[in-house]
This record gives sequence, C-alpha cells and structure tokens, in this order.
Amino acid sequence: MKSSLLVRSLSAALGGAALVLAAIPALAQEKFTFPAPSPHATLKARAGLTDIEIDYSRPSVRGREIFGGLVPWGQVWRTGANESTKISFSTPVNFGGKEVPAGKYALYTIPNQSEWTVILSGDTTLWGSNNYKEDKDAIRVTVKPIALTQKVETFTFDVGDISTDAATIRILWDKTVVPVPLALNTTQNVLAGIQKAVADGKPMAPQFYSGAAMFYLGLNKDLPAALKFINQAIEMNAKNFRAMRIKAEIQTKIGDKAGAMASYEKANEVNKASTEPDQEEIQANLKAIQALR
Repeated sequence: MKSSLLVRSLSAALGGAALVLAAIPALAQEKFTFPAPSPHATLKARAGLTDIEIDYSRPSVRGREIFGGLVPWGQVWRTGANESTKISFSTPVNFGGKEVPAGKYALYTIPNQSEWTVILSGDTTLWGSNNYKEDKDAIRVTVKPIALTQKVETFTFDVGDISTDAATIRILWDKTVVPVPLALNTTQNVLAGIQKAVADGKPMAPQFYSGAAMFYLGLNKDLPAALKFINQAIEMNAKNFRAMRIKAEIQTKIGDKAGAMASYEKANEVNKASTEPDQEEIQANLKAIQALR
C-alpha cells in the first residue's frame, strides 16, 4: 500500500517537473516587442497624376544638438534613422531642377549651414549611409535650408504646395526645413491623352467627356472644345444635372449669359426630378443665375 502511494507521488512529481521543463522553451521563445526610439513611417501623397511614397524612420531631438552635432556638417547623412530613406515616384518628375525617371531611390543629404545637397541614389539596399558610394547616385541637387521659429521635435517628411503640375517635398527637423521643388508634366500628359483619344475615334464613357470638359475649363483653355465635350456627355446621359452645371460654367466663361442661365435652370429641373435631389446644388445654381442677371 505504501509502495503504491510512493509510486503515485513520484509519478505526479515527475509529471509536474516535465510540465515546468516543457514550459521553459515556450517562455524563452515568446515574442516581446519594445518601442522603437526612431519609429518607422510611410508617407504617401499624390500630386497631379504622380504617386509619391517616402519610407523612413523618425528620430526625435530629445534635447540634443542636431545639425552640426548629431548630424555633422559636410557629411553624407541617411536623412532619418536606421535603414536608408526610400522615395519613389510613379511617373517621371523634375526633382529640384533635374529630370528623374519613375522608380525607387534612396534619399541621402549632405547638410551644411547655407546649402544642402540632396541625393537620389540608385542603391536602395544599404543600412543608413554605410557603404554609400557616390557612383551610385542618380542625381544630386542643391537647395537652401530655411530656419524655423518653432522646433520640430520629431524628424518629418512632408509633401505640400500640391497643384496639378507641382509639389514641394520638405525635410523638417529641429529648427530647419529643407524644401525640394517637384515639377510634373501632368497638364501636358493629360492634354496629349485627350487629343489622342479624340483622334483614335473610339467611343468613350460619358465620364471621359465631362472630365475633359472640366479639365479644359480649369485651365481656361480651348473653351469651345470644352463645350463640345460637355454636350457629348449630356447627350449620353440626359439625367446628369452636374454635367449641365458644368456646361453653364463654360457658357459663363465664354460670355453666353443667356445660355448659361438656361443650362442652370435645366440642371435644377433635372435635379429636382431625380430620386435624391441635391438641394445644395440647386441653391448654388440659383445663386449663379442671380449673379448673371
């Protein structure tokens, strides 16, 4: 009896020990994540028809002297932290005055007090600027830094001043901003695309004709062609009261006030008869009619 109890006690003890031992590797393998001092970030922006993406890491000032200290003057800098900063363009762009094909690049800089060199490198494989080689450069441009009155604590990229044919990439940290201008060929490319579609003679969706009309209207260019395009869109969809409003705006620009008022009135008539009338647009059209009288 005693021997039977002893065997059971020993088995239980050994089983418990086995469970503890089995748990040790599991505990050792458990993933534990710590906060990164320079967290990763991805900036995505569109200017015109160009998609811009910047992949980088974001160090913070944390009371340190940045430019001329942590980031020495006159030396190649990864422009961020950790891996090299990557920038990509979906179309060819003019970057700081130099033409750059569509693609992905590593972005480096050489900071100086009065002028920065901004580098796009074809080698996107490096950790930071280790093993950076100048012969891999796609382009180098020089830009003027601007002093800020307020400190930017965390390193930041920004894409601003966005228009159809331009944008500005800004590098911001501490009390410095470095703007790099981008020039795009959006207008030229869209106009060429419209002209090619017309020349091909293939039938297009109503959205193409209304879009082409709006594009010409926005440029204040070739308004008779814009009027022709919007009439085609309306012919294909007689319930498109928004296209009728665009027609009225084109007629206003041309100087056809009577035609514009008639188009605004027709737009409201069709709008009110729709399943979900757009009351804001109706009121906007009424104001436009009053302005034309």
